Amino acid sequence: MHASLKYAGAFAGCAALSLCMAVVAGSTESAQDKYTLKSPSGIAFADFKGYEDWSVVSSARTDEVLKVIVANPAMISAYKSGIPGNGKPFPEGSKIAKLQWKFKKSTEAPFAVDVPDVFVQAFFIEKDSKRFPKSAGWGYAVFNYDAASDKFSPDEKSLSDCGHACHTAVKAKDYIFHPYQKR
Repeated sequence: MHASLKYAGAFAGCAALSLCMAVVAGSTESAQDKYTLKSPSGIAFADFKGYEDWSVVSSARTDEVLKVIVANPAMISAYKSGIPGNGKPFPEGSKIAKLQWKFKKSTEAPFAVDVPDVFVQAFFIEKDSKRFPKSAGWGYAVFNYDAASDKFSPDEKSLSDCGHACHTAVKAKDYIFHPYQKR
């Protein structure tokens, strides 16, 4: 195959994928303006606008969900400077999001691999010592996603399940479980 045809095919495939992703993103956004939601802790979904494009910190898997942990540029810069391993705290304005999917076995891969299936939850954490002085400066919020209705909703009981109390186990790491993974 001529090299220019090969690249043209690859470009067309990428363009089609980008268009599909834009259509899916557009349809999700039109179904509900998630950025109008607010959690019981006072954290608004709007506080995390743009999280879809943040850099990956880490990933994790439980028996129930796959998790991708992303952070805003301020927090990524802090990680790259050695925080929290250097004993310094994350700066004000640091934000991290744990995005969670149910998973399924891939039917396409030629090997055994779990892949994301249905999105179920966005768990947000932000550093704002003035707003959250009782929890070492960190605020916590969980927004559940219901695929059937294509809507997010604040989780009313999430803070009693795992908010600051859960994160005290990693107090020495400024209350953040996930390290910035080597690339």
